[in-house]
Amino acid sequence: MFTTDLHVQQILFCTYAVLAGNSILIYDHVMTLPEEIALIWRRPKALFAILFLFNRYLALLGIICSIVAQPFLDSDEVCSRYTMSRQLDIFLQGIIICVIMTMRVYALYGCSQRLLTWMTIIIIALVGVACAVTFAQVSGDAAILPVIGCYEVYTAETAARIGLAWVALFVFDLLIFVLTVYKICKTRGLPRLSLMTRRNIIDIIFQDGAMYFGAMALINIPNILTFYSSSVAIRGSLSNFTTCLSVTLISRLMLNLHKSTHSGIFSTIVRDDDYCLDVLTTRVDVQSAISSHYW
Repeated sequence: MFTTDLHVQQILFCTYAVLAGNSILIYDHVMTLPEEIALIWRRPKALFAILFLFNRYLALLGIICSIVAQPFLDSDEVCSRYTMSRQLDIFLQGIIICVIMTMRVYALYGCSQRLLTWMTIIIIALVGVACAVTFAQVSGDAAILPVIGCYEVYTAETAARIGLAWVALFVFDLLIFVLTVYKICKTRGLPRLSLMTRRNIIDIIFQDGAMYFGAMALINIPNILTFYSSSVAIRGSLSNFTTCLSVTLISRLMLNLHKSTHSGIFSTIVRDDDYCLDVLTTRVDVQSAISSHYW
């Protein structure tokens, strides 16, 4: 399949990208496990906490299954099934992240049913597009390569179609970021972006949202470009890395939001003296009260 030294180097790059993504996710999981136990496991399980656990452990389960499955990938047919399952895992992970971001914006807008309806329609449309371009008539070429193991490449047509799914995800991230900035600017004016000072839950929502979008833009744009690259070996090579980074950032974002209320956002009212805002357990209303029973 691949004969030149350049192809071999590109395959090694793809392998290292997968290892880097998995390593970042596992390392961050271990480092934040004490916070997860204190802020999630030891508190009542609201919807947002359940989504947090699905997001965190579905990705970890996918990595574990991938490691366990490696010795059994002894034929091209088995390899093809394995790569399809990995695509499905990445697809489900993207859906969970979209739902988490939607619930976050829904709470930020005071539990607006109109906004939730529109966001639900958008998610359904994006999921439909992603399904159509990812699983309909996808013809990847999966094979067992020496030393590397199971490896899959795409034709130019297939790669372009799968790349559209990542474009849709990027557009959704952009929409979430714009809605967050718009709501905060409308309520309080231009928010302060500071990496050192975090005094208010609104600041944390904006700062974490800005950093999440910035980081995902930096990695997702190169990921999208790989699908439209002329080199066969690197098409889609950053998909796993992008997903692992997205899961890690979302987990950090949610844990930071829990820590911002000290005693946890499942608990009672917490007063913010600087901005005269109450942290409640029902919703995020940036004009009077901030929090959510979803969180």
